[in-house]
Amino acid sequence: MTEGQSPTIKNARKWLFKGLSKKEEGESTKAPWWQVMCLTGVDYFSTLGYQPGIAFLAASYLSPLATLVLVLFTLFAALPIYRRVAEVSPHGQGSVAMLEHLLPGWRGKAAVLVLIGFAATDFIITITLSAADAAQHVVENVFMKGFGLSPLLVTDGLLLVLAGIFLIGFREAIGVAIILVGIYLALNLVVVSVCGYDVIQNQKPVTDWLGNLTAQYPSIPKMFMVSLLLFPKLALGLSGFETGVAVMPLVQGNSDDTENTPTGRIKNTRTLLSTAAVVMSFFLITTSLITTILIPAAEFQDGGKANGRALAYLAHHYLGDIFGTVYDLSTIAILWFAGASAMAGLINLVPRYLPRYGMAPDWARAMRPLVLVLFVVSIAVTHYFRASVDAQGAAYATGVLVLMASAAVAVTLSDWKTSVARRLMLIAITILFIYTTLANVIERPEGLHIASFFIWAIIFVSFISRLRRSTELRIKKVVVDEQAEAILQEAMGVGSSSSSTGGLGQKLPGTIRLVAHHPGNFDYAGKLKEISDKHNISDDGVIFIEVLLGDASEFIEDVLEVKGEKRNGYSVLTCNAVAVPNALSAVLLYLRDLTGKKPHIYLGWTEGAPLLYVMKFVFLGEGETASITREILRLAEKDENLRPCVHVA
Repeated sequence: MTEGQSPTIKNARKWLFKGLSKKEEGESTKAPWWQVMCLTGVDYFSTLGYQPGIAFLAASYLSPLATLVLVLFTLFAALPIYRRVAEVSPHGQGSVAMLEHLLPGWRGKAAVLVLIGFAATDFIITITLSAADAAQHVVENVFMKGFGLSPLLVTDGLLLVLAGIFLIGFREAIGVAIILVGIYLALNLVVVSVCGYDVIQNQKPVTDWLGNLTAQYPSIPKMFMVSLLLFPKLALGLSGFETGVAVMPLVQGNSDDTENTPTGRIKNTRTLLSTAAVVMSFFLITTSLITTILIPAAEFQDGGKANGRALAYLAHHYLGDIFGTVYDLSTIAILWFAGASAMAGLINLVPRYLPRYGMAPDWARAMRPLVLVLFVVSIAVTHYFRASVDAQGAAYATGVLVLMASAAVAVTLSDWKTSVARRLMLIAITILFIYTTLANVIERPEGLHIASFFIWAIIFVSFISRLRRSTELRIKKVVVDEQAEAILQEAMGVGSSSSSTGGLGQKLPGTIRLVAHHPGNFDYAGKLKEISDKHNISDDGVIFIEVLLGDASEFIEDVLEVKGEKRNGYSVLTCNAVAVPNALSAVLLYLRDLTGKKPHIYLGWTEGAPLLYVMKFVFLGEGETASITREILRLAEKDENLRPCVHVA
């Protein structure tokens, strides 16, 4: 916090960046699974507003059978995959975390960035497309046409209100979702019941439908074959699974749940996924039947009264304009708020990866700044597409299907060593997901183009952020073992008996001098002579320090463990770290705090092009060690009188 700021500014900063402190980090509102299901349901269930129309335009009179294929795929392919994803990644990471684990190092990070790009495509387009669709309903409403409203400006307003709700808090977003989903499903149940009763009582529409169906497809096998081929066009009916897993941290578990084993949260999330899938499957089948049987085919076409609003058409036709208007308002509301589940998914997904990789600013771990960024991006996307629903549809489908295909691949690879029957089942599901994704991309390649923009934008921002944050200290805590403690006590001129009065926990007298040394080179005498000659120092009490590089693609290290040993009479400290300069800096600051005196470290210059070695440090964890170590110390300790000394020759 900057000195001299007014209390108002301090309170505003505290409110905006809530979640960055250790006490607040990882905190989030928890709610029962059925309430969180409503948050994901505003996206999932809202597709009923356009799914029956999409199904008829794609499959005509075959729509109910094609929808049945979608339902079977939902219950016996997508649901088992995501129930497994919830079990393996209970903190909302989803299939992204599974692939990261299966592909270690930079390969895994690259896969994560690409998948986050597709996730951003899915979730951002969900936000903008749903708001644009709701705005279109508002503008075309019979009571609103006289106001001359702009769909673009109405969409901007809806996005602003949505962001405002999330800035207030998750609890408010969940509360709004419960009301909207409850009303919307109740109204749909009324429409389905009334229209279903009419279908049962009046057999003529059913007879006409069956006649038209058999005229086009004379055999049942042909019907099923065509339905399978048409399935990719109906795949938007699967859109709720990825967000269902992404918001897992919001699901309330059992009182005995732990961070490592949240058994109750896993169980409740799997219940959430299953319940949502069953409810949606019921409505997909019933709404497809009543719309196909009761609505004339011409009304589904462009300019038709049922185009894009098949269920609303039936609500007005069978229950009157008053009920129909209420249904319209409910549809507008849930379409607008469908972006809430996508927003919740992103603000749970992004902080778990990009800040940890150093590929986003540290403030991205806090919810409110991230909401503001997503709002700005959503406004930009909305204006780029001029709030057109059709223009954004391909990108939406591409993002959804790629994430679901990646989930199928991740589950298949992680469960590869299970039984042969399960392995074959997972392979079959994965092939179906990949086929659906490829078919969609081939038919509407513009979706992949839009997704590619998000991917490259994320990669560019990630690279710049990683470059800027590379000189952060990164390491939160340094821990030394008993042998290292003894070496440090000896260097400070302290006997081993001092450990009984606090040992290394006290600021003991003595200045420590470290010599950076390459692991695997055991010529300590030669290195010590070189340092002594160049810096004109005594070789008494000098300690060698060696850093063994781990996975340089990682960024944050919670604990740096330092071990000590004697090698041919020389004192050596060793540690494993993802970056050499950051580890050296952390040890030096630890020793400064330990002794109350500035420690000294002796390094050599790196021969070669500086820029090349800086890039080597950013991506491989080593390179321009001397200058980067000093820069890390300079940023970590502003007071030069307290800053450890770096000597270079």
